[in-house]
Parts: sequence; structure tokens; C-alpha cells
Amino acid sequence: MTLVIPGRLLVLGAGLLQLGLLGSGGSSLSVRYTSNTATPHDVFVVAHEDDWQLFMGDVVAKRIKAGHSATFVYLTAGDDGRDSLYWQTRERAALQSTRAAIGPAAADSNAISCSTMEISEHTIRKCVIANTESYFMRLPDGKRNGAGFARHDYQSLRRLRGKKIGIIAAVDGSAIYHGWQDLKATVSNLISPGSASAEIVVHANDPSVPANPHDHFDHRMAGLLVNDLRNGQKWNTEYYVGYALATRAANRSADDAREKTAIFLAYDKEMIRVNKAWSAYAEHPAFYSECMLRTYARKARASRSR
Repeated sequence: MTLVIPGRLLVLGAGLLQLGLLGSGGSSLSVRYTSNTATPHDVFVVAHEDDWQLFMGDVVAKRIKAGHSATFVYLTAGDDGRDSLYWQTRERAALQSTRAAIGPAAADSNAISCSTMEISEHTIRKCVIANTESYFMRLPDGKRNGAGFARHDYQSLRRLRGKKIGIIAAVDGSAIYHGWQDLKATVSNLISPGSASAEIVVHANDPSVPANPHDHFDHRMAGLLVNDLRNGQKWNTEYYVGYALATRAANRSADDAREKTAIFLAYDKEMIRVNKAWSAYAEHPAFYSECMLRTYARKARASRSR
């Protein structure tokens, strides 16, 4: 139920209480007050199409269901040195996870709307579901050690940032980035376009080796990219533990774990639908099961403006 009173929109319904007191115990009527300020916006910058589901899936679901808009930036195609059928399936699987995270509201957008966009003179695939946008940059997967694959001439985010290569090209030839600065400028425009919300939180894998050891180098590069962009920005940042997550103590509630699992399985089911051998869960069931019980993150404050 929605009531309009002077200067304020009052929404009554099940959900999170914002700008007020959170009810306790049992089911209760919650209230969300929405003023004329911009809607909170979350940006998830990840290396591969299944990263956020594993490392921050429950956080994604909570933010979206709290009314936040969300942008997903997938830096690589997650191709693993394979052909286009594999990485295109991963993109569709990621969108199925997004629908699962949105929940019932996704039913209003049965058709996923996809198109190509020109961002900083680069062509990028964009898909929209409800109040989410997903951008697939399709850069080459760098392999766990960051050395890259022969199929794409050993291009990788690690080698680009380390100036071992001068350019990196999307696996489908849709865009070429001339150095790390070019990539930074493009991602910056995806995080903070001119019409973006004033309240932005950017989420990425933790680039700190002590805080996040043994992680995939593509994950680390996603975190370093966000870290490189933070200077002079108003947005806050949350950094998440990656592969080391399975070694930490379980810290999710049963409900959080169920939701995170459902989001990940939405991805896995789409992969299996095309090729049963592509099930990530079946490949490492113990690891993925442990990830469902854990989410670890640290917050970084907004840096000062220039």
C-alpha cells in the first residue's frame, strides 16, 4: 500500500524498515520512507560471471530487495580459454542468478532486455532486468595465475596492469582497450555515469593479499581496478574475500545460506542446461558448499574529493 503525503512518499508493505525503527520478532508491518533524495545504488565489479554469487550473493539479494538499484560489471568473458558457446552461456547464467537475487519483482520483467552500448568509445553489451543493469566487457580470462590463455595471445588483466602488454581486446573483437588507464576510464563511467545516484557503494574482491590470500588473479585485478579508481570519488567500497572464503568460519544464517545457494544454483542450472559437464558445483562440491555458508567483507571509507 502506498500513501502520498506532502513532501514524502510512504510505502507500507513487507520489507526492510528504512529511516526508522526495525520491528523485532514475528511478522510485522514494515515502513519504507522515500524522500526526494536519489535511490541508493550498488555496483558490483567482478572478474567472472559466477563471482558475486559465490562471494557476496546474499549481500546482493539484500541490497536489491531493500530497494537499491544495482549495476553488475563483468570484466572478463570468463572464457577459461574456451570457445564462445561456453562464455555466452556463462553470461546467460549470470543473468539467471540476477533474476533469482531480485526475487518476485523479476516477474515484472520476464524478458531480459539486452543491447550494445557505447561507453567511452567502447562497445559493451548491456542487459537490464527490473532495477538492475549488467555490463559484459568480455575481456580475456587471465587464468588463475594471471598469465592468460594461448587462444587470446596470453592477454590478461594482470599483464595489462603490469604493462607487460599495451592493449587488451574483448574476446569477440567488440572493443580494444589501450592500456590500464583506458580500462579505468571506461569502468569509472559505468560506476558513476552522469545520472548516477549520489549514494554509491562499490563491491569487489579484496585486492589485499594478507586479507585475501590465494585468490584468482582476475579477482585481484578487479579489486585493484576499483582501488585505483577510488581516489577523489564520493562512493564507498566493500572488499570481499575470494577463494580463501572456504577456510574461514561459517558466518551466514540458515536463511542467508539458503538464499545464497539458490542464487548460485540459478547460475549452475543454466550451465547444466547447455552442457552437463559445465556444472561448477559438480566440479568442486565441497568448496562451493563451504562458500554458501560464508561472506566476509571489509569496508573502505569514501576518499576525499580532489
